[in-house]
Amino acid sequence: MSDETERWRQIGDRLRQAREYLELKQEEAAKAVSLSRSALSLVENGRRKVDAVELARFAQIYGQSIEALTGVAETRPLPESVKALARAATELSAEDRDELLRFAKFLQARSPRGASRG
Repeated sequence: MSDETERWRQIGDRLRQAREYLELKQEEAAKAVSLSRSALSLVENGRRKVDAVELARFAQIYGQSIEALTGVAETRPLPESVKALARAATELSAEDRDELLRFAKFLQARSPRGASRG
């Protein structure tokens, strides 16, 4: 398998995981992104590439950054408050950490680019 083929498979896998996390059916996600269900299936299996516009739609619908969906690591340092939150989260149960993550995604979805409200 070529490096490029493997890269598209990984992107497709991230897209599938994001969709499943939100408990969206392929039909629902495909409609939201303006794709057919079969095209979405090909994308999630790494057999169809996504263009920039489609990727931006996926990011918006799934409440994730394009970087997260493509696996491109962000290089900016983490703020101290985020580090403190991560340390506190290690003390929580797995169920509570899952709830904390859902809440964080909720906050991201209601605020453009996760910006804080003054």
